[in-house]
Amino acid sequence: MHVFVTGATGHIGSALLPDLLAAGHEVTGLTRSESGAAALKALGARVRTGDLDDLDGLREAAAEADGVIHLAFKHEAMRSGNYQGAIADDLAVVRALGDALAGSGKPLVGTSGTGGSDVPGTPSTEDQVRTAGPRVEAENEVVGLSARGVRSSVVRLPPVVHSDLDHHGFVPTLIAAARRAGESGYLGDGANRWPAVHTRDAARVYRLALEKAPGGSRLHAVGDDGVPLRAIAEEIGRRLDVPVAAVAPDQAEARFGFLAGLVGLDIPATAARTRELLDWRPEHPDLLADLALDHYFAAGTAGSSAGGGRGPSALQRYTGRASTTVTPGGGAADRARCLNRASSGFC
Repeated sequence: MHVFVTGATGHIGSALLPDLLAAGHEVTGLTRSESGAAALKALGARVRTGDLDDLDGLREAAAEADGVIHLAFKHEAMRSGNYQGAIADDLAVVRALGDALAGSGKPLVGTSGTGGSDVPGTPSTEDQVRTAGPRVEAENEVVGLSARGVRSSVVRLPPVVHSDLDHHGFVPTLIAAARRAGESGYLGDGANRWPAVHTRDAARVYRLALEKAPGGSRLHAVGDDGVPLRAIAEEIGRRLDVPVAAVAPDQAEARFGFLAGLVGLDIPATAARTRELLDWRPEHPDLLADLALDHYFAAGTAGSSAGGGRGPSALQRYTGRASTTVTPGGGAADRARCLNRASSGFC
């Protein structure tokens, strides 16, 4: 089919486009730069020049396609402190795409995040439906389009999407923090878990969702249900040849920067239903195996700052609450309320 993809040159998009093309689909990718256009053309994809503010252009591109995958998000606005504006704009994009596809029976695949479980300590599942949160409204809008004649689905991403294509995610941030401190750290006993997925395995979930997910599906692109943060810190410490130790709660922000509110959370997730529904199995290295490879530790990588910036904390982006609401030493009730609103995707 002819597929229109937003965010076509981004982290997930850079793995998704080759996968779509290899499967025999034709692809039109949205880009706003000459370099992005050149990259799309080099892959054999068509180019749609524009951005997320051009809602009429997005409607036109969606109407001309046989299906749409929406990956793009205004990360620049998020980093500059206008996260609520980015959320509102994302919802406007979803509604524009939905209007263009209504009544067509064509697929639309959106993006969200696994977040936390309704029951703290247990993995979040595809059946968990949220009613509030920063990107929940967009997720529910996509799912609701199934009632308007769109074969819509949402892929929920875990907080860690890892591979050689990951240059600005949580893993490079943790590595950069360890480089600066000369120590790889975690909070508490480090037993709290993060789900993860390889970028290329996540890309295949998007393609399979496009091809065969039933309308109204919520899908989890999760390879590792939950990797203990201490295990991640230990592998980073081994690769950097630095000691590994717990970080005092009052030093979390100085050490982890925007990740301070998230690094102590236990947020496992499972993809059991997605695996069965799409006949999907991860094929690429899991997180710890990927960390054992060289790409995250080569010269010139994982060097971005983990601190500073005016954007929201990772916790706020992941849960819709300010990082001061749930501190590393906060109570279970606060964490539960925060996790129950978890909704953001990272791509």
